[in-house]
Amino acid sequence: MSEALNARIADVFQEPACAHNQAKSEGARKKGCGKPLVPGATAGGCAFDGAKIALQPITDAAHLVHGPLACEGNSWDSRSSASSGPMLYRTSFTTDLSELDIVLGNGEKKLYRAIRKIIEEHDPPAVFVYATCVPALVGDDIEAVCKYAREKLGKPVIAVNAPGFAGTKNLGNKLAGEALLDHVIGTVEPDRTTDCDINILGEYNLSGELWQVKPLLARLGIRVLSSITGDARFREVAQAHRARVSMVVCSKALITLARKIEERWGIPFFEGSFYGISDTSDALRTLARMLVERGAPEDLLARTEALIAEEEAKAWAALEPYRPRVAGKRVLLYTGGHKSWSVVSALRELGMEVVGTSVRKSTEADKDRIKQILGEDAHMFEALPAKEMYATLSASGADVLVSGGRSQFVALKAKVPWVDINQERHEAYAAYEGMVELVAALDRAINNPMWAELRGPAPWDAGWAPNAAPADAAAPAEG
Repeated sequence: MSEALNARIADVFQEPACAHNQAKSEGARKKGCGKPLVPGATAGGCAFDGAKIALQPITDAAHLVHGPLACEGNSWDSRSSASSGPMLYRTSFTTDLSELDIVLGNGEKKLYRAIRKIIEEHDPPAVFVYATCVPALVGDDIEAVCKYAREKLGKPVIAVNAPGFAGTKNLGNKLAGEALLDHVIGTVEPDRTTDCDINILGEYNLSGELWQVKPLLARLGIRVLSSITGDARFREVAQAHRARVSMVVCSKALITLARKIEERWGIPFFEGSFYGISDTSDALRTLARMLVERGAPEDLLARTEALIAEEEAKAWAALEPYRPRVAGKRVLLYTGGHKSWSVVSALRELGMEVVGTSVRKSTEADKDRIKQILGEDAHMFEALPAKEMYATLSASGADVLVSGGRSQFVALKAKVPWVDINQERHEAYAAYEGMVELVAALDRAINNPMWAELRGPAPWDAGWAPNAAPADAAAPAEG
């Protein structure tokens, strides 16, 4: 790797806003928080994948992958991030490097031609260029190409230097944040500002979850100046330096971005969640309090409490028919990050029992929250291979598995219902409305009559024979 990339990686691994990170030894900090990649093995996402996931929801920008075709094919559409307008982010752009391009050293020329063609044909407000392993290994200088393209073509062309071999998906998230700090945030001034402008960091509008939150904020007069990067526009991201407060939804991925925004522009931040009724209410209260401290009208606090009371009453009324159908049911949760505790909290509010939760991609603070919710004996695990997951489902008597799509076949084999909670899902579970949707999904899964049929004995094990006459059939006449 280049010296510049090594320096950048070392910088994000020395995160002072993470108390757990600062408690490590110098050597442990250099290793970062993610599990090191094993060459030649599937690692659940690389740095390039993480960077693309973080930035692709900037919906009006073009996202160009510099590398072989397979890199873009593997990363395209890996999340159900929805857009309320532009759809350019759904178009796949790649330089499609071939062996001949690599041998002849055509990579940089091909990259510039691709940037020029995108700008001529689509006229995006910006082009993000992602490095992948192959051009990084052969020495293509995407920073220099992007700088030249900016000068020649008059458009922001941003290099995202996060080749896959640099590290994990989480590192890619952080490097994407660094690219925004270096080239985007602070480059555009908003037409107007208010005392209630906020940033939401680490929210990707999966299946439209941001749209379940923004109406609540709008009723309070709180404006999302910049969402990084759910349903985002390039200009909005560039204006993030004029917000009053930042809310961090996924701290492990973008805590560095939040901290550096605070250092450069004096914008305080907090970590919160919009999963579950209580967590949504707490997030709204914290936003209101911090905005008032920064100059927003005092009555914002009272209006927030009134909104919370109204929305909580509506949510609990909508949940009442589901409560007896899901209360006491046992859930195995296999996800990560902030969902490892925020979804646990949401399920516990309904009287469900969480028999275990994974803590993949979770910070020490996330783990502490789980212990606060479930107690010191909380069953937490970093990874759960398919064989162990199957055994855990059986041993715990779990009534449902809540996880990502890769685990659904384990649930089917164990004859246990499954609900998708991860990035590929097509239902939105944020805020009060989303909580009702989540419980409805759990009810549909757990109480589906097919499970009684599936778990019962097979017809041929219950005395049934292919050509047997019905039990009440008349005996044949003797003749």
